[in-house]
Amino acid sequence: MNTQLSLKTSLYHIPVKALCKTITTFTMLLLFIQMFTFSAFAEANINVGPKSGISAPKISVLNLRNQPTNIEQLSSEKGLVIVFFRSADWCPYCKRHLLELNEQAQKFTDLGYGLAAISYDNTDILQKFTKEQSISYPLLSDQQAQTMQAYNILNKDYAVGDDNYGIPYPGVVVIDKEGKIVHKYFYEGYKDRVKFSDLYLQLSKGN
Repeated sequence: MNTQLSLKTSLYHIPVKALCKTITTFTMLLLFIQMFTFSAFAEANINVGPKSGISAPKISVLNLRNQPTNIEQLSSEKGLVIVFFRSADWCPYCKRHLLELNEQAQKFTDLGYGLAAISYDNTDILQKFTKEQSISYPLLSDQQAQTMQAYNILNKDYAVGDDNYGIPYPGVVVIDKEGKIVHKYFYEGYKDRVKFSDLYLQLSKGN
């Protein structure tokens, strides 16, 4: 009992200057960690895809009814968020990413953005995943890899004839209401993905 009381008493009598110095040091440490985290995140973002500020390339995709779909049909009041993913069939990271977006989809639509996700999967695969997981936004098929090529995000590790030919570098493009690219994020590693909570915060601030 005496030891505990003595410890509490000593804590309450720490000089103000020393306490402020401790808090300042801790704050600087947190800032350093945040800067390091942001730097690592930035380095993971590779320079592929259309440049910001240009008109978004045309998409050549099919919806789940095997009908051609374009940017204008998918866009909402403020524009469109497109997720490019590898596969809803064999890629667990893609599946998890699509489910994360599904959980936050209403927030983006309330903000005024349309949502869509594109992969090289055929419409049967996309239809199955949509139904099983109750996906609320359209999953679109780019089996000819025309959209991946138009956006310059086709993964170069696979050649024509390979089973995985047509997969993109995973990432996200944001298109504004004028049809221009305002944000793009792409990653070389298949485990790296955009955090939709961070993207939502950025868009909600008008950035």
